[in-house]
Amino acid sequence: MATPHSLTTDLQAYMAQVIDAAGGWIGFDDFMNEALYAPGLGYYANDLRKLGLMPGSGSDFVTAPEMTPLFGHAFAAQVGQALEATQTRAIWEFGAGSGALAMQLLETLGEQVQRYTIVDLSGALRARQQQTLRRFGDRVRWVSELPASMQGVIVGNEVLDAMPVKLLARVAGAWHERGVAVGAAPAAGQAGFVWQDRVTELRPPVEIEGAHDYLTEIHPQAEAFMRTLADHLTQGAVFLIDYGFPEREYYHPQRHMGTVMCHRAHQSDPDPLADVGLKDITAHVNFTGIALAAQEAGLDVLGYCTQARFLMNCGLLTLAGQAEIQHRAHAQKLIMEHEMGELFKVIGLVKGAVWDAMGFAEGDRTHTL
Repeated sequence: MATPHSLTTDLQAYMAQVIDAAGGWIGFDDFMNEALYAPGLGYYANDLRKLGLMPGSGSDFVTAPEMTPLFGHAFAAQVGQALEATQTRAIWEFGAGSGALAMQLLETLGEQVQRYTIVDLSGALRARQQQTLRRFGDRVRWVSELPASMQGVIVGNEVLDAMPVKLLARVAGAWHERGVAVGAAPAAGQAGFVWQDRVTELRPPVEIEGAHDYLTEIHPQAEAFMRTLADHLTQGAVFLIDYGFPEREYYHPQRHMGTVMCHRAHQSDPDPLADVGLKDITAHVNFTGIALAAQEAGLDVLGYCTQARFLMNCGLLTLAGQAEIQHRAHAQKLIMEHEMGELFKVIGLVKGAVWDAMGFAEGDRTHTL
């Protein structure tokens, strides 16, 4: 196994070559893509541990399915309703992490799921998923690209936030694209990275009030992902869970530092140029942009609400009442406002006839998109 030091040194050298080949500058979206997905070296492509409940496990962060199986068991109620409403028997999961959510959905839904397909770019995580899901045999499969047509229910938990974003910076009233160049080496044999702005015609989707300096993101890759899903999905539904805001909150004048954040050893920091390949890089989701891209490509919105409201609509409180005390405590974290309940949102989409999805029965915020 490669050491963290050798990984980041090799990745920095590789990325310095990429930047040099591009003329000395790359957009942040390209930098983020290489930092996360460069073959064998990027954060999601290397074999260092990512997901776990506690820092002592060597992990960097925890997602809801790892916290408690009650997350997936509640989510299964919505997925089961969607399978029935769309008359399909297949689930497609993007970015399946440790495989915990897949296990929870398969356990709960049983024979209602004929085929479970995982699309994941991480070879290391795929190996962990295969170990977790081995008892389900050939009902589970892994693919690296989508077929021409898909039917079924698509799910993704914390997938959109890991998709590369472009950084836009308004400096002294002028808009720039913020990219990355190679700077002075911080240590012998290593490449240092520095921010570098270039004037651009790109703009946020809404005008930012005021004249103050302002840093934000736009999400062409996540929106392209939604268009791809819409093009390939011939019948079925999509449920995506992530942290983010509708457009008017995302581009609020006071949110002037953007949302890019890194995660390592259950700590967060705002510097993606340091320790490249050793930590996750994320950005919050603009759910308005996601909904518009999906609608323009032929999907209809089933609903949009907080994770807390969605899980409660799907019966989480009843499940928690029957669970052991540690699972009840973690279930509370999923819905408490100051934990994951308010920041995380769920959007549901459908190809075909629209129906009343249980997850949005109360507290639907589609009107805010």
